[in-house]
Amino acid sequence: MSNVSKAGTYALGDRRVNRMGYGAMQLAGPGVFGPPKDRAAALAVLREAVASGVNHIDTSDFYGPHVTNQIIREALAPYADDLTLVTKVGATRGDDASWNPAMRPDELRRGVEDNLRHLGVDVLDVVNFRNMGAIHEPKEGSIAESFGALARLREEGKIRHLGLSNVTLTQVKEAQGIAPVVCVQNQYNLVQRSDDALVDELHAMGIAYVPFFPLGGFSPLQSDALSAVAERLEATSMQVALAWLLHRSPNVLLIPGTSSVGHLRENLAAAELELSAETVDELEAIGRP
Repeated sequence: MSNVSKAGTYALGDRRVNRMGYGAMQLAGPGVFGPPKDRAAALAVLREAVASGVNHIDTSDFYGPHVTNQIIREALAPYADDLTLVTKVGATRGDDASWNPAMRPDELRRGVEDNLRHLGVDVLDVVNFRNMGAIHEPKEGSIAESFGALARLREEGKIRHLGLSNVTLTQVKEAQGIAPVVCVQNQYNLVQRSDDALVDELHAMGIAYVPFFPLGGFSPLQSDALSAVAERLEATSMQVALAWLLHRSPNVLLIPGTSSVGHLRENLAAAELELSAETVDELEAIGRP
């Protein structure tokens, strides 16, 4: 069994989590919509993750919708004291599987209530405000009304900590003026490096950076240089890409997702992969324009 704690830990507010976590998005059906084709396999993946030392699971009630949270509850409740569940609000799903913004205060409150109910908890550990912006990339504009609504829910005791997703540094600073931000979740990986400066800024602020699509998402990372490094290290390309992210900055937390136990073990093993300075230089070159 891989030793996920080898990658170290980082703080999410008053919670401390292993930097290698798990993202539950792929536990829903195709297109993150409807039930999984194999519910037993989905339950097994979650149980294996926690048994392997994962104590940070990323989810949302709009995965499915409701499906992943219900599976998490079935697999893991009553939850271990050290398990941190991070969810996000700001969208809903249409009957046609579309992703629709739901960022008004009343919609965010409903999203929080849905997460509480489907996860079966009285308080949510961390809730990220998912700015729908340009879907997978941020777009400037005030988020004060939406984030302020979540700050009020935090004051009501429904949420412990707040985070942001799909945002710019300006939006992080705006949110920080309203309530403490413990994490930012944006698209970032070996080849998608537009957040390089943001990763470093957040590190200086003591805020976790959680890349979504750490392996490229819907178009997986492909590079001959990456394959060559992986072959030399007797690892997979995906393990090397994850190891690079862990090496990138101490505030980076990983949440690679999968619906297979074998693939989960492979991802978690990246926590033990050591990269030399030369290897890091080689990998850095892949992402340079």
